Amino acid sequence: MLDLIILSLHYLICFLISVAIWRGPKDVDLRSTSTGGAETEPDGLVFIGKKEDIMKSQRITPKIDGREIVVFYHEGKFHALDSRCYRKIFVCVISDIDGQACIVCPWHKFKITLETGEGLYKGINPLEPSPTPKWQSKGVKQRIYKVTIDNGNVYVSPPDLSVSFDSDYFAEKYKKGGELAIGK
Repeated sequence: MLDLIILSLHYLICFLISVAIWRGPKDVDLRSTSTGGAETEPDGLVFIGKKEDIMKSQRITPKIDGREIVVFYHEGKFHALDSRCYRKIFVCVISDIDGQACIVCPWHKFKITLETGEGLYKGINPLEPSPTPKWQSKGVKQRIYKVTIDNGNVYVSPPDLSVSFDSDYFAEKYKKGGELAIGK
């Protein structure tokens, strides 16, 4: 019985830590002049933060025109993408999958590359003599943003909404005050 109580407390603490990280104090709307946030630069880039601060925290979740993105610093590189996976939400872990840094959605177990936004899955080719599972692409599912570093500042390019990605549905739903998607 005591083991069950300890295990339950462990899961509760892990859940609370995940929520604290996800909803942490890093959320800022970067294009809102009424809140004193940064403006879009003349070249169209949006200031995200200081390079050293993001390197230290490993990630930041700013909002650009109400759309929440996440900027990661991982293994010497900056990556930016929609903070909602193409199903619902990120409280994520970064893993190396087949030589690529990927986000793994904790609820859906979707694997999304940081570089390209591709969804990955393990599949087999039944036509092979002895089929073995290999990592394959579902195509680009997640909107990614170009990151620019200039004079110790991190900038992202605003989204090109003329091209649609699966992650846009939940990014827009959340932006418009939709339900927070917890669960499957």
